[in-house]
Amino acid sequence: MRLARSALVACALMLAPAGIASSDDGAPWRHGLSSFGDLKYQQDFSHFDFVNPAAPVGGALATMGTSAQNGFDSLNAYIMKGVPANGFVGGESEPMLVFDSLMVRAGDEPDAVYGLAAEAARLDPERRFVEFRLRPEARFADGTPLQARDVVRSFELLSTQGDPVLRLALRDVTKAVALDPLTVRYEFKGEERRDLALRVAQLPIFSADYYAAHDFAKTTLAPPLGSGPYRVKQVEPGRYITFERRDDYWGWALPVNRGRFNFKTIRFDYFRDRSVAFEAFKSGDYRLREEFTSKTWSVEYDFPAMRDGRVKKFSLIDANPSGLQAWFINTRRDRFKDIRVRQALDLAFDFQWTNKTLFYDQYERTDSIFENSSLQAKDGPPAGAVADLLKSFGDQVPAAVWQGRFAPPATDGSGRDRKNLRQAQKLLDAAGLKIVDGVRLTKKGEPFTIEFLMFEPSFERIVLPYIRRLERLGIQGKVRQVDIAQFEARRETFDYDVMIARFVMNNTPGTELAPLFSSAAAIMPGSRNLSAISDPVIDALITHIASAKSRDDLVIASRALDRVVMAGHYFVTHWYKGRHDIAMWDDFDRPSIKPLYQRGILETWWHKQAVQEATTPQ
Repeated sequence: MRLARSALVACALMLAPAGIASSDDGAPWRHGLSSFGDLKYQQDFSHFDFVNPAAPVGGALATMGTSAQNGFDSLNAYIMKGVPANGFVGGESEPMLVFDSLMVRAGDEPDAVYGLAAEAARLDPERRFVEFRLRPEARFADGTPLQARDVVRSFELLSTQGDPVLRLALRDVTKAVALDPLTVRYEFKGEERRDLALRVAQLPIFSADYYAAHDFAKTTLAPPLGSGPYRVKQVEPGRYITFERRDDYWGWALPVNRGRFNFKTIRFDYFRDRSVAFEAFKSGDYRLREEFTSKTWSVEYDFPAMRDGRVKKFSLIDANPSGLQAWFINTRRDRFKDIRVRQALDLAFDFQWTNKTLFYDQYERTDSIFENSSLQAKDGPPAGAVADLLKSFGDQVPAAVWQGRFAPPATDGSGRDRKNLRQAQKLLDAAGLKIVDGVRLTKKGEPFTIEFLMFEPSFERIVLPYIRRLERLGIQGKVRQVDIAQFEARRETFDYDVMIARFVMNNTPGTELAPLFSSAAAIMPGSRNLSAISDPVIDALITHIASAKSRDDLVIASRALDRVVMAGHYFVTHWYKGRHDIAMWDDFDRPSIKPLYQRGILETWWHKQAVQEATTPQ
């Protein structure tokens, strides 16, 4: 999911009082940070292993925008308002293009970051604070120096006016202080401090002077002043955005940047629906796409350019947790509060038939919030250290947790298997939802209805068969198709019965779990706790995860959380695949090694045209 939305009041720039200096507690300056202290790359490393340091520079990459399938209306990706374009918020699939951060992730380590705008960092052994020493050569795109006061102001803007999800993730960062023009210090509170240094290290850095003259809380289509490797070149709202590589970028010689960002231009194209987008790809209007539709991947790549080799398709293995995609059930609505009702909704979904008939057997059913990772619960009842941790909560742990790992209901895939519907019928009856004249009634005597809120038309072919099965239980389902702006507005105000969403989990999860599953997030407008999960055991386990002192402790707490969340039946899980399905025109080349935890396309690939330009005599 992308970052975005919500404006609060801006606070004043926090500068250090005269005379304040870095405390001398023996913490060493290091070229990188990680959650548990381990770094793969030594201080004298020249480049990441997953890049080609001699990659040629040039050519264009045109790909499909994914931040909002049918457009964008803002270039401010860090507030609640508006639908932002791609290229501004970094993640597993794409890096930040316009803004630098203090440090940048290594794509082949689960949680390590190395110096970008900051040449070094020193972390208090108790993680009460972290200090960063900035590079004196760092510059914004207008040539002005990037200094500690810019880092401080960026934190203030994000933590007071930024997206509620980001504000919640930064709630234990008490302040940022400029110790001198090139040294900044972040101070932390609470017990969940393990990952805060890494989190602030990866925040975008904005120009304090620029945002003294521009309102950060407003959506805008004016290109922002950045400090990163690209600048916005051209914008057509809702249709495309093009980024241009900066020849004058200050950081090209850094080890973290060698072999990265090789395209001269990067363009994201937006389309009203996926079928239109696919036709545009077939005609070469854009040149690379990640395929998310199984039917298209399986049967629709039979066109001339594919047959004659001008278009290629292949899969890249994805070692990250595959994410939680599901129909999220809004338990703020009375008719969904009873767990038996939610269990019945899960039983009504025939995944095996859906996978065979609609997905060409391309997927597996999601049965964990940490799917495709070592963090997901193991088969069988809790055992060992996981059981010991859960026992510490006494009878607050749901009984179902002790009965075994969550397993989604299965059918024979024929579409005629009725056993799950019979079980769902019994659960609904037991919950007091009786059928009268073929219609399931709530306890208030009203027809039991479910509205599926969507903005993506391609999901209708999946949800309509599900609705037909619900009708056999007397439940009246309907699809409400809205545009992305309406979808986001209703999500932010929790105005939905059931909605589709996908959340990607980190390899080293921490406080970012709170916006998804915590009691505090359940009542925060705009939060990603779509199902309104509110459980003290879940809250405590999130704290255990965020404060884990070793990866073993992290895995134990994550597996325990997985069991408790899944036992609540807060959502009807969808499906996953541990790979990226890529189709591209034969324009590009890539390093021999893929970064284990990143897609790597935008930042490590290059255009074949650039090779020709580099070898052609001038």
